[in-house]
Amino acid sequence: MQLLDLTLPTPEENLALDEALLEEAEQATSPVELLRLWEPDDPLVVIGRASKLHEEVDVETCQARGISVLRRASGGASVVTGRGCLMYAVVLSYELHPELAALDACHRYVMGRIQSALVREVPEVDFQGTCDLTLNGRKFSGNSLRCKRSHLIYHGTLLYDFDLSLIHTLLRTPPRMPDYRQQRPHRSFVTNVPIARDILRRNLIEAWQVQENTKTWPEAMTAKLVAEKYTNPQWTSMR
Repeated sequence: MQLLDLTLPTPEENLALDEALLEEAEQATSPVELLRLWEPDDPLVVIGRASKLHEEVDVETCQARGISVLRRASGGASVVTGRGCLMYAVVLSYELHPELAALDACHRYVMGRIQSALVREVPEVDFQGTCDLTLNGRKFSGNSLRCKRSHLIYHGTLLYDFDLSLIHTLLRTPPRMPDYRQQRPHRSFVTNVPIARDILRRNLIEAWQVQENTKTWPEAMTAKLVAEKYTNPQWTSMR
């Protein structure tokens, strides 16, 4: 497993890079496994591949505050990220992990790894719903995945020192909720996990048994995706 610790200058580039990492792995002649860590400086709303923009996001408030709203290539519902929210993405190979072709097994594998890394610091961290990490029943990590022929990317958020008021300000009540949420609004459902950023990073790196750092990333493919998709308003507003 390689580590790419890289935050690009714009939100469009950061979302495009995750997709480009998956596409690059698909084109490789041997299995690729990589952990990427990044953290945006400014608030950002990211909607799922199949999300209905105006159903999940208060678009007018985002526009008034100058907050970008972008659509990612993976599924799941909308999230708010920014400073105080560590983002991770892990590219995994089906050749090395054939059991991950079953989605339930994939969720258990990735969430189990991350949960095990965090309970060393906060024993109450739990895995609930399909792919949420929680603390005392309140969510601090939302996750999603995208599967291709030979690889998948699993990525998500880890709230550790985030302005939680942004979530209920920028997002509407989600159209689908896990049972454990019990219809709670964002204000009483999300929380930060009390783990310092450096410790959070270190534990994730250890959990994925990173063997080496890399500075190499698919620059041309990222730029192409930014130009064709992530700066294209039709991609964001297509549903």
